Formats: sequence, structure tokens, C-alpha cells
Amino acid sequence: MRAVVQRVSEARVSVDGEIIGAIGRGLCVLLGIGAGDTEADADALCRKVVSLRVFADDAGRFAHSVDEVAGALLVVSQFTLYGDCRKGRRPSFTDAAEPGRAAELYERFVARARDDGRVPVATGRFQAHMALALVNDGPVTLLLDTAGS
Repeated sequence: MRAVVQRVSEARVSVDGEIIGAIGRGLCVLLGIGAGDTEADADALCRKVVSLRVFADDAGRFAHSVDEVAGALLVVSQFTLYGDCRKGRRPSFTDAAEPGRAAELYERFVARARDDGRVPVATGRFQAHMALALVNDGPVTLLLDTAGS
């Protein structure tokens, strides 16, 4: 399972011109589900994202997690994180989970984040064509991957 996590001052996702998810300060999480990913991967990655210390303290060091700064999460499904561009000019997505399984694990990640209760969680719409707008704060962008962990 892969996530691109961006610290944002604001972010929103729209479908057909309608905003379906929006946050102020927090983390925008682009979440990709791989073919071999499990519920344990979703749970572990969710815990990691919610506890990441990427918000600055008074000295400017990364010291606080999203809940400690009263932030929120915007979680958007992103199967293209499993795009393989090593051969040819068109990405291959054979490493991405099939849509049904990916939807289950995406929903599990979101449910775990909401069940944790520490931060508000907004989402995109699985398999929809979405427009994502955000203001990356820093910029701070991290890539997390459960492979090999």
C-alpha cells in the first residue's frame, strides 16, 4: 500500500464541479492499493499517517502530528501510484489491486482513521474522476509504502 502524504494549509476534492471533501490545515493523503495488500497493511499505514510528526514546533522542528495541531485528513484513492513506467511510454497498472479489493481496503483505511477519533476525515469518491486542489504547506510531501515493512 502506498500513500503520498502532503502537509496542507487547505485541500479540496471535487467531482463534476461539486466539492465532495474539503479540509483546512492537515494532511492530504493520496492512497494507492497494491495487488498483494491486506487489511493489516491498511491498518498499519493508517496508524502511521495519523501519528506522523510533520507539523513544526516553536523551534521549527517536525514535532507534532495532525491531531496535535487540530488538523484533518483528506483521503483520496489514487491507483496511479502503482503505475509502472519502466517500459514503453504508457504506464502499466498490473501491480495495482483490482477495483473491488482496492475499494475494500480504501474504505478500511478511511474507517480506521475515523474510528481513531483523533482527526476529522474527508474523502474523495472511489473510482470517480476527481479534481484535487490543495495548498502544500512547506512544501512537505512524503511517500509511505508498506512493502518491506
